[in-house]
Amino acid sequence: MLPDGTEERSTWRDVDRRSEQIARTLAARGVGNGDRVALELVNSTELVLLVFAAWKIGAVPVPARWDLPAWERDRLLDVVAGRLSVRPDDLAELMADAAAQPAGPLPDVIGMQTNGICSSGSTGAPKVIITDRPTVWVPSMSEPFGANWMPIERPQRMLGLAPLYHTNGFSCFTMMLGGDEIVLLQKFDAELVVDLIERHRITTFTATPTMLQRIVRLPGIDKRDLSSIRFILQGAAVLPPTVAQAWFDLIGPERVVMAYGMSEQLGLTCLRGDEWLAHPGSVGRGFRDTEVRIIGPDGAALGPGEIGEIYLRAPHTGSYSYLGEAPLLPRTEDGFASAGDLGHVDEDGYLYIADRRVDLILSGGANVYPAEVESALADHPAIADVVVIGLPDPEWGQRVHAVIAPMNAEAPPTAEDVIGYAKQRLAAYKVPKTVELVAEIPRTAATKVSRSALVADRLS
Repeated sequence: MLPDGTEERSTWRDVDRRSEQIARTLAARGVGNGDRVALELVNSTELVLLVFAAWKIGAVPVPARWDLPAWERDRLLDVVAGRLSVRPDDLAELMADAAAQPAGPLPDVIGMQTNGICSSGSTGAPKVIITDRPTVWVPSMSEPFGANWMPIERPQRMLGLAPLYHTNGFSCFTMMLGGDEIVLLQKFDAELVVDLIERHRITTFTATPTMLQRIVRLPGIDKRDLSSIRFILQGAAVLPPTVAQAWFDLIGPERVVMAYGMSEQLGLTCLRGDEWLAHPGSVGRGFRDTEVRIIGPDGAALGPGEIGEIYLRAPHTGSYSYLGEAPLLPRTEDGFASAGDLGHVDEDGYLYIADRRVDLILSGGANVYPAEVESALADHPAIADVVVIGLPDPEWGQRVHAVIAPMNAEAPPTAEDVIGYAKQRLAAYKVPKTVELVAEIPRTAATKVSRSALVADRLS
């Protein structure tokens, strides 16, 4: 689905035939089993075809943002180290070459890594999360979340809202392999989402809290026909209570499912809206064989109500690796692993998130690492020192806020100047939305700064 509302339609037979041709083209360009292919493309038919084509020859598709500034893109591609990178300008020639290829089946090839998800390490350096599982589909991989509570008719008619370089977006491929029909948006637009739900009788979609908030705020949303929806799945961040209640009122709590997980696929917790009402603020209990353990600073397991670091264990825990310099996530001897989030469980085993990773900013459901933004701004000639923090924001959950110490107090950079500079070096969602000038940023003798203290000062 294009932003102007026009549609491109493909049957599964179309996808299979064209991806066979594209696979031959990739192979002709030197891509083979185990090679990574960077796909710097907007949500599109071509991106879908390229992912399936890569799998057909055992290659590892790595979808990436298509609009990164050169400074950021070059760093990311160095980490991906792909055999091939496909950008929008490459599509015409690649697709023309593919159209000349035969469409017969290729020999079966099993890759040993499924895909890559682009992220950032805690130092701000690019990081790519690789799923270390063979490219073999089994039906359980495509089981709908909602089937844990209710019968779900297949095929589902799913609306793909997230970019395919995001974990939630990439999950569309698994559901397609299970036979579900996907209506894929090139770019999120709340009004268009509702139009498509009505037009295609959409039965499910996955969304971030920001997406859900924008949809539910549409004028007259309570008069729109959402009766086809069997359930929606919310992820990427904790859902604010007001947004949760608005959706409960709109479609019923039994049709709202909330989940907590991470791109490393350590495990999942999940609950339905009616459970949430009994355990408000929770992100659910262990889902699909996931076990939850809360561990204190001394390494001991904590009991109900005690806040500590969240550790998960599931059948696929540990089936990932990183490209880049980031260390793997901490793991216990018996196989529980943690992404660094803090929380607690209640007496019934429901998990509650107390805080995300110490420095991570969650803006509109997207992860922003302060160190990466600071690194991009540090070269500005008028900036002597910079610290980036996340501040509460009614629209984004958190907004990226830059605290700037100018090189010359008599001629400080303007907020517009700082933001404009950042736009040249960072993806749009990482650019500071607000800028604050200070005489000096408080640092220890070891040059460390307490971001939590800076946040607290601005909230007091």
